[in-house]
Formats: sequence, structure tokens, C-alpha cells
Amino acid sequence: MSTNKKSSNNALAMTLLKGRTFIVLIVLMVFFSIKAANFLSLNTAMLIAKHVALYGILGIGMTYVIITGGIDLSVGAIVGLAGMIAGGLLEKGLTLQMFGVTLYFNVPAVFIITMLLGVVIGTLNGLVITRFNVAPFIATLGMMYVARGFAMIRSGGATYSKITGNEALGNTGWEVFGRNIPGTVIPVGVVILAIIAVIAAVILRKTAFGWHVLSIGGNEKAARLSGVKVNKVKIMVYAFSGLCAAVVGIIASSQLVAAHPATGEGWEMNAIAAAVLGGTSMAGGVGTIGGTIVGAFVIGVINDGMVMCGVSEFWQMVIKGLVIVLAVIIDQFQRNMQAKMALQARNENK
Repeated sequence: MSTNKKSSNNALAMTLLKGRTFIVLIVLMVFFSIKAANFLSLNTAMLIAKHVALYGILGIGMTYVIITGGIDLSVGAIVGLAGMIAGGLLEKGLTLQMFGVTLYFNVPAVFIITMLLGVVIGTLNGLVITRFNVAPFIATLGMMYVARGFAMIRSGGATYSKITGNEALGNTGWEVFGRNIPGTVIPVGVVILAIIAVIAAVILRKTAFGWHVLSIGGNEKAARLSGVKVNKVKIMVYAFSGLCAAVVGIIASSQLVAAHPATGEGWEMNAIAAAVLGGTSMAGGVGTIGGTIVGAFVIGVINDGMVMCGVSEFWQMVIKGLVIVLAVIIDQFQRNMQAKMALQARNENK
């Protein structure tokens, strides 16, 4: 085989690898449209869109974390805790026993408090990782149990079953985050996803902070020698991941008009899968927000498609696990191919 033909084949293979997630998405949609009669209906599309919004927002935060070479296993638990804090404030208020009063907050205040909670937990993750040199896997695994435990403690394991608020207390309207845009079929969650995605993509690709995030994942020592404040950037990245998780907790509780401490269980795997399927390298230094959104669509289509086809929840877990492993293998294959192509190009230029 001639060198030119081999280079052409390598270029084609690389193009297919880079677009693999989109190709998989199309194949899945065709497959489930054949297997499930109502898969292409508007109702199904809106249901998938609502789920994609949740996975996508979580995946965006996870993308930043993975790019720096880390991992955040606490996001699912933060989703549950955020919903419980918001639900408790709306349904029970905040009782100050010392003063014998109960404070009730309006929806904007609850929204801000919940987001700040996510930022605080994420910041704690970052501090433990950077200040005490704890591996991200261990630090965030521990925080996952802490957050899930506090979610249970918040209500004694019970559900806040009606968090619509009370007009007399001025705290109604929480369900707006789970509804559609008035006069349309577009879920509010999808709009929130789009806003976060655009901001995150611009920051990652067009700002010094984004360059710092990418450089830390590419070569942390070189980034540090270049003047990048590595610890500060990592803390901010984990804080952002916590913020994304809190937003998802808000949307999820709003969609259900209820809060349960187990909400978000296992969603960290959906976030990781969305990021990895979208081309974010587990080795760090590589990732795009657009790719993660496509990855979130793949996860959403797989989840809802399997449900519509009657696949058991246990097999769904097996399939999602295999998807993550396969995505990592393909990513490694792509990295090896890119290295070989770069070496070949250098040899040809000599």
C-alpha cells in the first residue's frame, strides 16, 4: 500500500473516530424507532429531552473535572441533597428553635441557597484534593456518602411529597423549572442546559481559565511551571461541578414536584458516560462541551429506548457500564492512532 493511500485511510479512520458519538446516536435512534413503536413521537422526544437536560448539565461539570485529570463521584448525591434542601425549605421552612420562629423563603431565594450549597460541596471536594493531596476518586467517593447521608438526615429518609409552596407564604412557583416554556413544547431544563453549555464552551475555548483547565490535564507540571495556579483552578472546577449538580437537583425536584433523598443515585455514571462518549479523555487534557451534549443524548436515548423496549433495569446497568468501558477503549485507540500519525508525519518531513 502506498504511503499516500495509507495516510488517506488513516485520515478517514480518524474522522470516523472523532464523529463516533454522533454516528452511534443516529444508529441508536434508527434501532429504537424500529423496536419501539412510539419512539419517534413528540411525547417521547420531550421525555428524552428532559432527561438529556439532566445528564447534559451534570456532564458539563464532569467534563471540566475530567479534563483536569480528575473525577467527581459525588454529583449524584449532590443532586439528591440539593433537592432535599430545596424541598425542605419550601415545605417546612427553616425553624430557628432558639428564637421560636420558622422562616420561609421565596423561590428565587431557595434557588440561590441550593446553588450555593452545590458550590460549597464542590469547593470542599477541591480543597480536600488540592490541600491534602487526596486522590479525586477517594475524596469525591467520601463526599458522595456524606452528601447522601445528609440528604437522608434532612427528612429522616422520608420524601417531601408536595413542594408546590403556599401562596400565603409567598413561596409558590417551584414547579416552573420542570415545566415547558409557556406556549411551547420546549422544557425549561433544556433551555437551562443550552445556557450553561454555551457559557461553559466559551469559557473553555476562549478564555485564559479554559486554557488553564486544558493545560493542567495535558501536563500539570508544565502548567505549574508556566505560572498556572493549579490548585486554585482545580478548586474552581470542582465548585463548578457541584454547582451543575445542584442545578440538576433543582430541575429534578421541580419536574417531580417532590424531593426524595435517593434522587440522583447512579447519575454520576451517566455524567461520566456522557463526557467520555463525547470525546473527553480520561487521561485529561482533551474534551469539548459540544461532544458531551451529544454524549448526553446517547445516554438519554439508550436509557429511554431500553425502557420502551422492556429491558430490565439490571441489564440497563450492565449495558451502560459496557458503554463506558468501550468508550474509554476507543479513546485510547484514537490517542494511539494520533500519536502514530504524528510520528509518521514527522518522519515524512525529514
